[in-house]
Amino acid sequence: MFFDRPESGERAVLVHLNLDSESEREDPREFEELVLSAGGDPAAYVMGSRTAPHPGTFVGSGKLDEIRDEVALHEAEVVMFNHSLSPSQERNLEAELECRVLDRTGLILAIFAQRARTHEGKLQVELAQLRHMSTRLVRGWTHLERQKGGIGLRGPGETQLETDRRLLRVRIKSITGRLEKVRKQRDQGRRSRRRQEIPTVSLVGYTNAGKSTLFNYITQSGVYAADQLFATLDPTLRRLELENVGPVVLADTVGFIAHLPHKLVEAFKATLEETLNADLLLHVIDAASGEREDNIFQVHDVLQEIGAEEIPRLEVFNKLDLLEQQPRIDRDADGKPERVWLSAVTGAGVDLLLQAVSELVGQDMVNEALDLAPDQGQLRAAFYALGAVESEDYADDGTAQLQVRLPRADWNRLMKKGPEPLF
Repeated sequence: MFFDRPESGERAVLVHLNLDSESEREDPREFEELVLSAGGDPAAYVMGSRTAPHPGTFVGSGKLDEIRDEVALHEAEVVMFNHSLSPSQERNLEAELECRVLDRTGLILAIFAQRARTHEGKLQVELAQLRHMSTRLVRGWTHLERQKGGIGLRGPGETQLETDRRLLRVRIKSITGRLEKVRKQRDQGRRSRRRQEIPTVSLVGYTNAGKSTLFNYITQSGVYAADQLFATLDPTLRRLELENVGPVVLADTVGFIAHLPHKLVEAFKATLEETLNADLLLHVIDAASGEREDNIFQVHDVLQEIGAEEIPRLEVFNKLDLLEQQPRIDRDADGKPERVWLSAVTGAGVDLLLQAVSELVGQDMVNEALDLAPDQGQLRAAFYALGAVESEDYADDGTAQLQVRLPRADWNRLMKKGPEPLF
């Protein structure tokens, strides 16, 4: 039996199984938030337990009957699984339930498609969707005759599938090429910042931890922020002046989630490169969340997957307004900041965060008092060009007495050019 799939479904039946495999476990409450974020209307929640997924339909026959009854009762248009389904499982479920079936990966892709605003973000979402769709093409053409073998015996369905696969390959290649240009443009911007020795600080964290709210408070930007999953998708960069450090670039990036689909990690490499090339990661954590420790683990897992686990990290425990605690900085045995407690909504503790960032980013800064002879005017001009001169005075013999502060890399470069001794 086949059915006409609707263009979109709003009334949804949700399905979640507790599996014995730890790696397969998902959070049912988070799944409901995902459905709501996608604009779905959860009509029923079917839950159960299995040792392992059924190879054909993921759920057993009894649970399949229960889902079918809920679909009929609520006239649901879509059944959403809080798990990753194989193409054959999706196809079998659609045939059995006579309605559209969406797995966790497809749901996250749908949310990303709604959230993408920039040209780059839309390309990244489309690439992930096409790669996901390429393994599921056969679903849409089951109503056509498909014969195999023998000259002239291929049916119209098989011909259409081959055409679709070819068109998909062409489109994927085209989008991949355009995204490669975006990556090169981003890399040019990063090289320019590296030449100017401007540090990059990147906000990372579990989705809905408050990254964009914190970003807006610090930079006075108008980045969209809401109490929903994946409110921010496209990366945003802002220049920020830090006391005793100078300019830094603050980057707000896409939020992470448990078992982030690999297709999305691949497609969003251009966005995640802002994280990979950061000098410091601010790991924003929802301090009031009951799943706080698990969310921290999931973020660490994604950072390891993209190769960013070695980048220095400062934990930022946000939403302190929901807890009875005061803003503070926690330091390690060496006195270095390792954790800041604050509220991005009220702004309490944000000054402590900026202080901690200044300490960590400014660790490799040089503070020196220099005496430059009159014939060292070129070197003096170089310090001014870098914005490194904090004060200047002159001795009776015309010597310029400068107090400078600058990154060590700039200092070493200028010392190679300057005549000895400088001071």
